[in-house]
Amino acid sequence: MTIEVTPTGQACGALVRGLDLTQPLDADTVAAIRSAWLDHHVLVFPDQPVSDDDLERYTLHFGPFGDDPFFDPIDGREKIAAIHRLPDEQAPLFADNWHADWTFQEFPPDGTCLAARIIPPTGGNTLFANQVAALAAMPTELRHKIDGLTAIHSARTAYAPDGVYGDDDPDDRSMRIVPSEEAYKTQIHPLIRPNRESGAEAVYSTLGYIIGIEGMESDEAIPLLIELNQWQTRDEFVYTHVWEPDMLVMWDNRCVLHKATGGFEGHERLLHRTTIGYNHDVTAA
Repeated sequence: MTIEVTPTGQACGALVRGLDLTQPLDADTVAAIRSAWLDHHVLVFPDQPVSDDDLERYTLHFGPFGDDPFFDPIDGREKIAAIHRLPDEQAPLFADNWHADWTFQEFPPDGTCLAARIIPPTGGNTLFANQVAALAAMPTELRHKIDGLTAIHSARTAYAPDGVYGDDDPDDRSMRIVPSEEAYKTQIHPLIRPNRESGAEAVYSTLGYIIGIEGMESDEAIPLLIELNQWQTRDEFVYTHVWEPDMLVMWDNRCVLHKATGGFEGHERLLHRTTIGYNHDVTAA
């Protein structure tokens, strides 16, 4: 099957056509999609009315399912979570800060898939920041500051009982978030790391999940992390994704940050989400 890959013309991302994701894919097609994914970091598949079965099958072409420790799945599924907001919901917008998914895990997911279910008539865009480009363009002085540093990641500020989505989160939130003491655990990752498939180095810093830097006092680490965040999310590294009905998006969690945006007050928005888990069998190209 021949696929058509058209770059967005922004900092990353490409539209992919010529496929029917409601059907199984052969090995050559999966390989072509994977190659485009590594090249463009974010792939957008318009006009794909995939079912939940289709979404799960598609995800498994690229690795095992990831573990979503603080989300309950939708009814009848184990690996699909709903990114959901109701028209009259008053809880703060979910995931409106820059982050990569689940970096507090020892083996964070390789990627994430989102399938559009209910798309509001306006707003609700998703932003993606290309961390390969951010590192390549980074000023030498900042690069020297972060070279060789290891960050301490934790879910505590988000999913601990006293976190943003913890016990005091408003009762009207439609997302099935499950705070837990497990969120206090920590995990370390280098601030610069290569994509083990493509070999491309990227910034691996996500301010929402990093609580410090190994061997550095907090009063030194926090200003450095803020400086780094300001650089890695500059407009020239960002792709603004505008959702349409029947659209599937997948991104490489190893080399992009993402964030939600609002602007759809009074309207429902629903996406179904799977994560592509860390694939221990993958080797560098």
